[in-house]
Amino acid sequence: MATMYTPQDPIHQYPQPPFPAQQQSAPGDVHKMDPEPDHGEKSYVGNGRLAGRKAIVTGADSGIGRAVAIAYAREGADVALSYLPEEQAQAEEVAALVEEAGQKALLFPADLQEETANQELVRRTVEEFGGVDILAIIAGVMPTVDSIDDFETETLDHVLKANIYPLFWLTKAASPHLQPGASIITTSSIQGFQPSPSLAEYAVSKAGIANWTRAMAQQLAERGIRVNGVAPGPVWTPLQPAFVPNEKIEQFGSEAAYGRPGQPVELAPPFVLLASQEASYISGETIAVTGGTPVH
Repeated sequence: MATMYTPQDPIHQYPQPPFPAQQQSAPGDVHKMDPEPDHGEKSYVGNGRLAGRKAIVTGADSGIGRAVAIAYAREGADVALSYLPEEQAQAEEVAALVEEAGQKALLFPADLQEETANQELVRRTVEEFGGVDILAIIAGVMPTVDSIDDFETETLDHVLKANIYPLFWLTKAASPHLQPGASIITTSSIQGFQPSPSLAEYAVSKAGIANWTRAMAQQLAERGIRVNGVAPGPVWTPLQPAFVPNEKIEQFGSEAAYGRPGQPVELAPPFVLLASQEASYISGETIAVTGGTPVH
């Protein structure tokens, strides 16, 4: 099987639409997707760029979080895996891959919409690993609301609690433990810059994440802590069948310049770069990973 280092045409490297119609209830299951996503289980090869690091990855059971957790472990980091309790089976698969790479895995099932869960996640990580120096904040929700006439305050509250609040809660809880050289990586979206009309609530949250990243990078600069983000374009994760209607699923990713969605494993390298010392002079930046579509 080709690895991530094998030269190949990126346009045809992974499946292109049309995709089969498919729907799931949130938060979704990677094994029920057709085609099943590539999180790097076989394709990601590490080289020790994060040796000795201790990372927290939220949303680590599936999608981008799963890919990042696998990559961090193969790059030499111990990984605390945060996920919802109903995602336990998928999280255990990731933990097995982390341990297979020779690293420690911490399973932490909880809803990070509760402030105390964020505090406990940091406490447990420090207790188990002896510290923490990477926060990869990836978990989120993406409801589709076609019209302002269908807007519900409850939906907006849910999006902001899931996508925005953990930025503050996790960072505050981790702050006493973060030393110079530590790194925080957030997950914005192309939607934060070029929003789709049916994703207004989600887009607002993702724009907020990009701005939080810029502000916190300046706030923590004097401590030698870097804060950056990644802004994915369309990526083939369980968020799609869990929140996107079938008529959009079937052509998902066709709007990208590459004509296909990204795979979670294709998002892992920028998360590794931003966590590593190779990115020592990068802070306050959000890297767009969009399959060739410009982000303005």
